[in-house]
Amino acid sequence: MTSGGSVVVLTGGVGGAKLALGLSHVVAPGRLSAIVNTGDDSRHLGLHVSPDIDTLIYTLSGLVDPGRGWGRANETWGFMEALRAIGGEDWFNLGDHDLALHVERSRRLAAGESLSHITADFAARLGAGVRVVPMSDDPVATRVITDAGDLAFQDYFVRRRCAPRVRAVRFAGAEDARPAPGVVQALADPDLEAVLIAPSNPWLSIDPILSVPGLAGLLRDARAPVVVVTPLPGGRAVKGPTAKIMGELGLTLSIASIEDHYRGVADAFLLDDADPPVASPHARCDTLMITLDDRIRVARAALDLARR
Repeated sequence: MTSGGSVVVLTGGVGGAKLALGLSHVVAPGRLSAIVNTGDDSRHLGLHVSPDIDTLIYTLSGLVDPGRGWGRANETWGFMEALRAIGGEDWFNLGDHDLALHVERSRRLAAGESLSHITADFAARLGAGVRVVPMSDDPVATRVITDAGDLAFQDYFVRRRCAPRVRAVRFAGAEDARPAPGVVQALADPDLEAVLIAPSNPWLSIDPILSVPGLAGLLRDARAPVVVVTPLPGGRAVKGPTAKIMGELGLTLSIASIEDHYRGVADAFLLDDADPPVASPHARCDTLMITLDDRIRVARAALDLARR
């Protein structure tokens, strides 16, 4: 069954892209909007890199590397080899095909185009089939406060491989940012049926979105229910530093901690079959998303919960 109303998903990283792909198969064409974290965005080698946007576009377009879950399939690395030979910074890999996106994005931003306009154009040209919307056209930078200092996100995540102990996370520039125009349009749609929060890292992928002034209010005022898909199926993190960060912040690795984190924003939770119950309205399914059928199953379960 295909959903006829419009649906919004808040997403970042590989887990969010998996859910978005499942939703693209069960939401009517043109009715799905993905609001994407841009707190991970950075400048590297003079280029504007938007990792979560690019992972989502590549996933929806069938271009993503299926093994890594990010970057392009059948990538080549001639640029990085040449850069390494002349002593350039090689800790952040940019594939030869992926590089084209960063070069063209940087050129168009320098010419005065907005990130949301460029992103929509890339998504359309590559055949994503979904409205991909940055959380803001204004710069917001995730900073990870650690025992090794105040680190830019990519420094913490890629260069240091999440090794430093996390003390706090902040979002530089958020106080001056505004939701991108497409964000407001998507959440104000009179046919909005559901708002889903993907199983992305709550602190590193979803909180940057919610840090943009007015955006959490748009969620609370939305005419549709907000459903969180658990990022901790069975009390364990599937990928990435979610479990490590929760422990370092003094939080219990449990769905109860996730429920508390989203209090005041979420209306219901889609739990994994192995999760204990929570006080909020909830439903269950196997939330591990390995195959395309898995992703479609989780998308349908989240939408069914929103309808109920």
